[in-house]
Amino acid sequence: MPARAATSHPLALAVTTAVFFLWGFLTGLNDVLIPHLKAVFELNYARSMLIQFTFFGAYFVMSLPAGRVVARLGYRHGMVAGLIVAGLGALAFLPAAQLQSYALFLGALFVLASGITLLQVAANPYVSLLGDEAGASSRLTLAQALNSLGHTLAPAFGGLLILSVAVLGADAFAQLSTEQQIHYRADQAAAVQLPYLGLGLTLFALALFVYLFRLPRLGETTERDLAAAPGYAATLAHRPLRLAIIGIFVYVGAEVSIGSFLINYLSRPEIGAMSEAAAANYVSYYWGGAMLGRFGGSLLLRVFAPAQLLMLFAAIAASLLLTSTLSSGQLALWSIVAVGLFNSILFPTLFTLGIQGLGPLTARGSSLLVMAIVGGAVVPLLQGLLADRIGLQPAFVLPLACYAYIVWYGWQHGRSAAAARAVQA
Repeated sequence: MPARAATSHPLALAVTTAVFFLWGFLTGLNDVLIPHLKAVFELNYARSMLIQFTFFGAYFVMSLPAGRVVARLGYRHGMVAGLIVAGLGALAFLPAAQLQSYALFLGALFVLASGITLLQVAANPYVSLLGDEAGASSRLTLAQALNSLGHTLAPAFGGLLILSVAVLGADAFAQLSTEQQIHYRADQAAAVQLPYLGLGLTLFALALFVYLFRLPRLGETTERDLAAAPGYAATLAHRPLRLAIIGIFVYVGAEVSIGSFLINYLSRPEIGAMSEAAAANYVSYYWGGAMLGRFGGSLLLRVFAPAQLLMLFAAIAASLLLTSTLSSGQLALWSIVAVGLFNSILFPTLFTLGIQGLGPLTARGSSLLVMAIVGGAVVPLLQGLLADRIGLQPAFVLPLACYAYIVWYGWQHGRSAAAARAVQA
């Protein structure tokens, strides 16, 4: 198969990848926020997973409205609106920390994630249109590599600024006076203020830059086009899209679930026996693997069939996760961290295979695929419930099942594509 052109709009792709980087950074900070707020508010695993449930639940609630906003504003202004909304959510962390309210933290996360939902709905299809359809998976994988770079840097950044302050155990906390407990909780909650203030200002600055940069209009779907196009029922009639929606749901669920529990998992005596701040560095390795895999995968996807690579990478990820679940020590540690490398091409490949051939239904299909990111809310919460009942390590059987579905999807899509080629021949 001949190599595919990367893009016919390199500057537009470069600007858009900056947006991918920043929302990856914001999402990656959740992996640090979870153990921090778990300790501050003395949460169990299930309640701490409300962070991811709220964050990724926003994708489900806001995806269809986001599709309408993007249809009304266009891809460029849709990205600007998403950056502004995300900036407001980041600034909302300041009063949440001041009032020491877990509920307000969750509310701020919902606003932040609503902005990222807008970015997802606008930026993913936009990147896929910046060149020929055959190279869409390669381009989106490259953009997602910058997203993974944000994920990679966020845990180290958050570990330095948020987890650097020692968290007291329940017994040590109980020995403090009432006044000391109040000051302690205030200091712990305030540790998140500076990082999110900086992020809020950065989001506003990037919104202004994207607004001023004249991104080309490519395949814009207007409100009139959306009204004239068949509805969501007709869009869901496309079987590849339906299966890709499930694939996005389970993939994001597995990826987020592993990242969410990684600090708690690696700090366990039988696995890594390290502090939470030290474990945060391995979360960076996990997302860094995805970044490296996406840079390499972007090249591989120009040569090999996307469905074949999807099946192969998902199978290796499942094998590594099974190894970690059945082992301990350094083998368990590095096998689960290595899963990130093979997560690399899964999301962009599932996304582009899902919207392939949708034509005027692409905007609706994109909204449905972004809605499926709610898997990042559901699967970690279910794993948290499992971990509270059967232990954290055995609970990784849930993301293992998610990877098994993606292996099947890659095989099924490849078989369908081969059958279609045989009919055409």
